[in-house]
Amino acid sequence: MKKPLLYIFITSFTSLFAQIGGTKVFRFLDLQVPARSSALGGATNAIWDNDVNLSYNNPALLNKLMSKQLAFNYVNYVADLNYGNFMYAHQIKNHFTLGAGIQYFNYGKIDGRDEFDKKTGTIKASDYALNLSIAKPLNEDSSLSIGATLKTIYSYYDSYYSFGNAVDIGLTYHSKKNLTITILAKNYGTQWRTYTGNGEKEKLPSNFQIGISKKISKAPFRLILLYDQLFKWDLTYADPNAISKDIDQFTKKPIVKSKSQIRNEKIKNGFDKFIRHFVIGTEIVFTKNFNIRIAYNFKTSKEMSLPDKRSLNGLSVGFGLKINKFHLSYGYFKQAVAGNSHTIGITTNFNYFNKK
Repeated sequence: MKKPLLYIFITSFTSLFAQIGGTKVFRFLDLQVPARSSALGGATNAIWDNDVNLSYNNPALLNKLMSKQLAFNYVNYVADLNYGNFMYAHQIKNHFTLGAGIQYFNYGKIDGRDEFDKKTGTIKASDYALNLSIAKPLNEDSSLSIGATLKTIYSYYDSYYSFGNAVDIGLTYHSKKNLTITILAKNYGTQWRTYTGNGEKEKLPSNFQIGISKKISKAPFRLILLYDQLFKWDLTYADPNAISKDIDQFTKKPIVKSKSQIRNEKIKNGFDKFIRHFVIGTEIVFTKNFNIRIAYNFKTSKEMSLPDKRSLNGLSVGFGLKINKFHLSYGYFKQAVAGNSHTIGITTNFNYFNKK
């Protein structure tokens, strides 16, 4: 494979994670890496507890209860593609909480071939992000907190490489009645170097989200709601190969529609655009050591469904289980007919091993 073809192939492949056009760079930043996040369809930016994995989606969720936690998540994706992350948190007295993590996406080994289909060697490709986070309470009862993550991004596909920086900034409120509300700006930054070293720099997959969760009093479950892409109303993808519903395929003339048909189509299209912003989910707590997670991502469902086949695309499920000093998590996210993700996560706390 010629190197220019390799570049086009891989950058086109990574844009599949965007699902709405592939117009941004470093799309691996959008992946839901922690198993808990995968099981909840990405709707973990407004859950307040002691799980360090929550800070992956929202740095404002970092708190002193996460101190000395270490987490590892791994996804064996299609073929030999895989991705994952490491995370650690540490409390600095009563002032603020620090977090550090590495996220990666490995494309496996690719056979390099020339124009005569002769093997030229093995090509490697990977994406990396080094994440440094900090969070601090803004009031005495710690019900309001702010956090930020600085991401240093490096991506290479054979001899092509790029790097950049991005920041996440979150503001979170949580009440004693187990209500959590958050606003979050994600992946705002710049590409410092393009893959070829010249040309126009590409935009990062920036996003602005609002999340809310509520642990129901005297009930063993939490309700979760995420509104994604606040500043981008239309998340639909216009397929250039799709057959137009406004043109008669036999006469090739515009189809005349009544006012009620036009009105109904506008309502239907408006609702379709609105519902794509939402992820809904729940965590069912059976015991303090075991819970079940279920969520539904409407955008994934709309984008990945085939017209002639019914499926459960957009559905995600998983569980959390504590065994001795380790928390095990599993997440299954049904994204398409092929390419569903299975995530395994392990979390522990060094404080467990210091206890006598």
